[in-house]
Amino acid sequence: MTVYFIGAGPGDPELITVKGQRLIRSCPVILYAGSLVPEAVLQGHSAQQVVNTAELNLGEIITLLQEAHERDLDVARVHSGDPSLYGAIGEQIRELRALGIPFEIIPGVTATAACAALLESELTLPGIAQTVILTRYGTTSPMPEGEQLHDLARHRATLAIHLGVRHLPAIVDELLPHYGANCPIAVIHRASWPDQDWVLGTLTDIEERVAAKDFRRTALILVGHVLDPGAFAESALYDATHRHLYRPGHD
Repeated sequence: MTVYFIGAGPGDPELITVKGQRLIRSCPVILYAGSLVPEAVLQGHSAQQVVNTAELNLGEIITLLQEAHERDLDVARVHSGDPSLYGAIGEQIRELRALGIPFEIIPGVTATAACAALLESELTLPGIAQTVILTRYGTTSPMPEGEQLHDLARHRATLAIHLGVRHLPAIVDELLPHYGANCPIAVIHRASWPDQDWVLGTLTDIEERVAAKDFRRTALILVGHVLDPGAFAESALYDATHRHLYRPGHD
């Protein structure tokens, strides 16, 4: 028996790995985070028990996993995006280890990747940005020391900010000194879902644009000059003069 923590992707049922889909269709027990995972992801399953865990607490979830273990039934524990990012699997894993219940993590497509695809952007461009920082905006749960947004903004890397759309004015205030007023910023609502929507602007006008859309939750913020880079250098990967193992060149 194994508990499989499966990343279902950002919303589009087709943005799930082949392995994740196979496990969902074969596991006799499915526990899925219904607040963010569409039921279409479960299509084709043959499970004898399917539970939406959106209203359950940690203890109740662990009880279900323990009961499946006692019955020797594999569990598809389905989370949105990639479960290693803000998936709240750490506390579940800790409990499973204490109980001696085997588990495995199946990666998934992140919301950040879905947003970049929607914006037709590469988040790392030569001479523009070679680092992507994934973070969230800390309010009710404090951020660890050194991880406040103004600390991260000093790097001027591409930023992906989760759980921050309701605090957009404060976010803009913290980013402005480091990125400048003309820095591109996008707010993407429910990327890859049927009702996906987004706005692209600058730190100067993004608040007004988002207010017009009335985005309040389930949105990701992307910040960085890669979103509107203008001229940038080409990578060495496809440079005809660049030699490497697979393209050694000829004398």
